[in-house]
Amino acid sequence: MRNHFDEMLEQLNIELINMGALCEDAIEFSVQMLSAEVEQENRVAAIEEEINAMERKIESMCMKLLLRQQPVAKDLRQISAALKMISDMERIGDQALDISEMARFINKNQTKNTKLYEMAQATISMVTRAIDSFVKKDLAMARDVMAYDDVVDDLFADVKAEVIAEICEKQGDGEYLADVLMASKYLERIGDHAVNIAEWVEYSITGKHASGKFEK
Repeated sequence: MRNHFDEMLEQLNIELINMGALCEDAIEFSVQMLSAEVEQENRVAAIEEEINAMERKIESMCMKLLLRQQPVAKDLRQISAALKMISDMERIGDQALDISEMARFINKNQTKNTKLYEMAQATISMVTRAIDSFVKKDLAMARDVMAYDDVVDDLFADVKAEVIAEICEKQGDGEYLADVLMASKYLERIGDHAVNIAEWVEYSITGKHASGKFEK
């Protein structure tokens, strides 16, 4: 009985890793569209649909583990964390798609917001390392992701400052600047979701959550 449960848990881990890889792809392709005139929007939309399907699949797996088996405390933490993580990954997919939809307008503008591309790379790094911390059960890496959120927040502030300066100097196109600001906000939210994932990784390992609400 326990062997079967362990096999199901291992399959759950594999599916989470696969869903995380799809999130990384969605962000990567969206960011490519920010810096070059490449048509990736349909590709990102297809990936986003896969992410949604993966969320439903993993949610079903978690419920079967909870209802058909008798998980001990550590197993229960892992399953609970998985249920929370897939919600954040689904939102990452949504926001990557949002970025791709406005990226084609951003990259056609002659003026480039340099901090936006730096922020995009920093956000990708956060998501990649958050997922890696789960795969490797690496608590130090998860906590590094949480701390790195300050870097993304600072870059978001830099993007806003550049946009405000261009507006004040009346040098930038209004629609372009609005798209840059929205894209940077979506990236900032993706960073927040990466932090959430890292916090659930910490909970699955230690039984303690950053919020203090889920300690066991």
